[in-house]
Amino acid sequence: MPDVTREVRFDTVHGPSLVAQATVSPTTLTLGVEEEFLLADPRTGRVVPAAREIRERAAGPGADRLVFELTQFQLESNTAVHTSLRDLHGDLLEMRRAAAGAAASIGLALVACGTALDGNPGVPPLSPCPRYQAMLREFGAIMDGQGVCGCHVHVGIADREEALRVSNHLRPWLPVLQALAANSPIADGRDTGYASWRAPMMGRWPSAEPPPFFRSVEHYESLVAGMLAGGTILDRGMIYWMVRPSDHVPTLEIRAADVCPTAGETVLLAGLVRGLAETALRDVRAGVPAPEVEDTLLRAAYWRAARDGVDGEALDLLAGAGVSGDKVCGNRVCGNRVPAWRLVDRLLDHVRPVLEENGDWTPLTDQIERLRRSGSGAARQRAAYARRGRLCDVAELLMAQTAASCWA
Repeated sequence: MPDVTREVRFDTVHGPSLVAQATVSPTTLTLGVEEEFLLADPRTGRVVPAAREIRERAAGPGADRLVFELTQFQLESNTAVHTSLRDLHGDLLEMRRAAAGAAASIGLALVACGTALDGNPGVPPLSPCPRYQAMLREFGAIMDGQGVCGCHVHVGIADREEALRVSNHLRPWLPVLQALAANSPIADGRDTGYASWRAPMMGRWPSAEPPPFFRSVEHYESLVAGMLAGGTILDRGMIYWMVRPSDHVPTLEIRAADVCPTAGETVLLAGLVRGLAETALRDVRAGVPAPEVEDTLLRAAYWRAARDGVDGEALDLLAGAGVSGDKVCGNRVCGNRVPAWRLVDRLLDHVRPVLEENGDWTPLTDQIERLRRSGSGAARQRAAYARRGRLCDVAELLMAQTAASCWA
């Protein structure tokens, strides 16, 4: 089958600036993305429980794929299945437009941010779903202040055994993605000191721990059965590892990121996730072993990524690993602290062969360079807050970014 030539247009912050010819390999993994948003008063930035009305008012392409989330001040969008990053980008734009338009019709704004700026103390207004009420009864005060927003990327890997082995290869790279997409430094009316406050908020759930190193499908199922038996999860949807095989679609789901400020940054995240997954799948089929990173070190790397984001330091989990060609394949691990951008560069080197083959290398690296110049989502929020120490300035930035990204 010949490669399919296409034109790629997307940008992280400032609108369309890149036009590149690219080819899509016929073996490219499929992609799907879930984005979670806040609904806010544009005057104050405070969250407003209006998901039902907005969902009822949403119209146009993509409106039928807007769904409820945990709270009534959140809305989630689910893309269709794509191979082309350009098509994924167009789908994200359609759903953002549908949701933002419906919110504007009742005087509200759609906000792409990992946390509510002004906070939401106590139990948030939950969506009318028996499952959420059961979670509240079972987990009590863990529910206080919840209502954080992430971005989940699905890659199509139908074979469960292969998906779990790919998961093993992805474990040490997930903190890099988490740092790159950090977009929630402000919560409860102040700078939390974390680039991603969403990450420790999610970490309160008993199942939100580093993904285990899976020995087999049977090992995975035994762990899930144990969590169900112990009550740490009420159902399989409560497996909150940063990577997990989906139970309802034939995919591996990567859950490391805050919701991205713009659709372009979401495409960047999705493209890097797919590059990592395809690289890992080829290693799995070639018999290359995954680095067996200790859970304690992995947890430390996740914490550091949440604290510093991409603008500070990161824990280098693979500096002591053996290298075969351009693939990390050893089992020795060390935990040196290095500039986070150095690990982003190493991730790019790791996935470069796949990205070049898929035609994604140039558009994604151009996006990375724009992100280096404009700053991460967390850095942009902090810059807005630093000007006058006012939440309204951060809210204005977030709403402007989200609104602009509905169109480019």
